[in-house]
Amino acid sequence: MKLREKTPTRTVGVAHQNDFHAYRNQLKTDFNCRCGYCDDRDTPRAYSFEIDHFVPQTVDDTKVTEYSNLVYACKSCNNAKSNKWPTGDKTKPNDGKVGWVDPCSQDYDSQFERGEDGKIHQVTELGGWMYENLKLWKKQHEILWNCERLESNIDKLEALFDKSFIPEEKKDALIDLYRQYRGIINSFYGV
Repeated sequence: MKLREKTPTRTVGVAHQNDFHAYRNQLKTDFNCRCGYCDDRDTPRAYSFEIDHFVPQTVDDTKVTEYSNLVYACKSCNNAKSNKWPTGDKTKPNDGKVGWVDPCSQDYDSQFERGEDGKIHQVTELGGWMYENLKLWKKQHEILWNCERLESNIDKLEALFDKSFIPEEKKDALIDLYRQYRGIINSFYGV
């Protein structure tokens, strides 16, 4: 299956800011509240999401506040990507085998797929390079994807409560399970 359901799109014509941090809310919206690289959503850990410079500042310091160069990214992916730019040419993000693909590009989606278990897999050689360098093999991506699916299923169950007769003790058991799950997730992220 596809890595992500929706490809992020940067808004065109965003007013220029002198500090790239000022773009945070717009980036969050444009990236669908998800990391541009791994597609992990930022809930409940939005505080640990950062702004990545696609072309690193050390490679091209003229793009520090250029909106089209910014990526909403989780701390894990941003730290893994860091200042790596293997082509050495600021205008060439990859050579087809190593380097980066802008996550707002449709070509990004062709580099990866997601297994039924939530694991991210590389599809191309370039995708393999990014997979290793972004550390997309980390278990957290699989766990977070599965948590999101679990929450979706819980929402479906809750909707059924309103549409059918379910004995009160079964409702209570399901609600307790949901509360336990939310407590674990919130404690995991320190919420």
